[in-house]
Amino acid sequence: MVGFYSFSGVVTEISNVAAQENENAGCNQLMSVCDQSGNIINFVVSPNTYFADQEIVQVGDFVTGYYDGNAPAILIYPPQYPALIVVKYNPDQNVKVDYFNSRFLSSDGRLILNIVPSTRVMLKNGQPFMGNPANRNLIVFYGASTRSIPAQTTPTKIVVWCEGTW
Repeated sequence: MVGFYSFSGVVTEISNVAAQENENAGCNQLMSVCDQSGNIINFVVSPNTYFADQEIVQVGDFVTGYYDGNAPAILIYPPQYPALIVVKYNPDQNVKVDYFNSRFLSSDGRLILNIVPSTRVMLKNGQPFMGNPANRNLIVFYGASTRSIPAQTTPTKIVVWCEGTW
């Protein structure tokens, strides 16, 4: 099971990762992100990395990168993780990446989803998701939420994380 961890900060550098095979040259990039405290993480961005809303990310952009905290990682400084999801900051949109149970409560107990007919539920390729999004890992896009604990929101879009496809 994926354990989603995140790191937010400003992109300070984007460079190509050297490829052993010519056909893969330029396919993977190293994205350095620095937070307010000066901590740095390097994300390895591959063609499988999901970029929210297919946003183009450049040096100077504020982003949140999500990675699998349960996966093995090489012990180097700064830390380096394969990026599963990258979200570029948008002041009009909130994003939550987490497992949501049958009541659409996030695994950290901080957010409940109120899914309505206008909520777009889709796969990462943009096609409609035809199943039940409960009891799955989800990328949830939403605006306002209540101030209750847990907060409640009506998402505008949900991307269903299908195991084995990322």
